[in-house]
Amino acid sequence: MSILAIILVIISAFMHAGWNLLSKRQHPSSAFFLVASFTGALLLSPVLVIYWDTIAHGISFQVWLLVTMAGFFMALYYIALAGAYQAGDISIAYPIARSSPVIVVTIVTLFLGRGDQVSQLCIAGIILVVGGCFLVPLKKFNDLRLKNYFNTTCTLALLAAIGTSGYSLLDDEALRLLRTSPQMTMGNIGITLVYAFGESVMASIWLFFYVIASQKGRSEIKILLFLNKKNAVFAGLSIQVTYGIVLISMAFVNNVSYVVGFRQLSIPLGAALGILVLKEKRSPPKLVGVIIMFMGLILLALG
Repeated sequence: MSILAIILVIISAFMHAGWNLLSKRQHPSSAFFLVASFTGALLLSPVLVIYWDTIAHGISFQVWLLVTMAGFFMALYYIALAGAYQAGDISIAYPIARSSPVIVVTIVTLFLGRGDQVSQLCIAGIILVVGGCFLVPLKKFNDLRLKNYFNTTCTLALLAAIGTSGYSLLDDEALRLLRTSPQMTMGNIGITLVYAFGESVMASIWLFFYVIASQKGRSEIKILLFLNKKNAVFAGLSIQVTYGIVLISMAFVNNVSYVVGFRQLSIPLGAALGILVLKEKRSPPKLVGVIIMFMGLILLALG
């Protein structure tokens, strides 16, 4: 990874841990993330005016399909993350949701025949990150049994990880197509803004249909819009700025797995915020797991 990419991802990691803390404190729902996602789309809506001709005529059907699929996986991430935060501690759900995509993205990368872009040091770092992930939910070291991972918090956190893996891989492919297209004359930042806008819109659409499909969801969105939308709006602004930085950083790496991996710096930050700010329980396995994850991140950065 280049120095610029590392700096960008570090900034995004701090912001990511911050908006997740805010979300957890608000007992988030899918409606909360619908408002947040729609806010992000509104923030980027000026790109419609600035780049309208390119958006209307210069983006291929393949890219639109990838954006639609990425929006689905992003909506899945939000839905599962909200459920995980409702069911358990952020210091457990957050590390699992953030660390699991590393191994998923790397396996897919190797499967696609791009293994030469992933160094042995990077793979060693990924193994440490995932190994630490298995320690975080435990109260005692001798609790390392498969049945201890079959609970609502861990299951939904893993589902959120699937969402993250899906949209990260689709983002990488879509942005590569856009950046190599001769019709894209707006530069990397412009392309990133246009893509982020499209993805936010698609995620909002998927979330909208999910929320209105149930009476509970419709009630939650009404309450949120009329009584407590401020925090959801702020979370949406933070989410958009954070992921915009990540999308820009993808232009400065050879493989998306490096970005997905090093973003996990937010794992120790999120766990620390849960313990220090929300006063969640600290257990030896949780602390050791976070330390192991951080060591893996160092290897990822060096790789």
